[in-house]
Amino acid sequence: MRWISLIGFTLLVLFIEFLGHKMTFVSVGDWYLTLNKPEWTPPSWLFGPVWTILYLAIAISGWLIWVKIKPSAIRRRAFYIYGAQLVANLLWSYFFFFLKSPLLGLIDIIVLVVLITINTVLFGKLYKPAGILLIPYLIWTLYALSLNLAIWELNR
Repeated sequence: MRWISLIGFTLLVLFIEFLGHKMTFVSVGDWYLTLNKPEWTPPSWLFGPVWTILYLAIAISGWLIWVKIKPSAIRRRAFYIYGAQLVANLLWSYFFFFLKSPLLGLIDIIVLVVLITINTVLFGKLYKPAGILLIPYLIWTLYALSLNLAIWELNR
């Protein structure tokens, strides 16, 4: 049963990644290329592998809480935040790439960073390894926030 739940968590986050990729693909090959970007923008090929690794860490983190922590109010709250940050993550691709709006993307990614921070703290309180697994996600998203901010500033 534990492995089935791990597969479930993995499929959930990879589905979110797939949907985000579909929305990103709409404009990454044309509109995104026309944007002014800061010098420290990583190459486009890097985003896919990094996000796949991060999504796997997100899945494992959620799974660890699912199997290690008995149902409780704090676990339920942590999973609400977990779900909310997945939705906010997906919405970023929708706002930034599908709607071609760095401003809406920026607003969303600020909310996303807050949700990831809360999720990391809650998971860390429940089961430290689960919280630690979210730290690279938080760091990368903070970097993405700074990149989004720079793109918005350079293109308004």
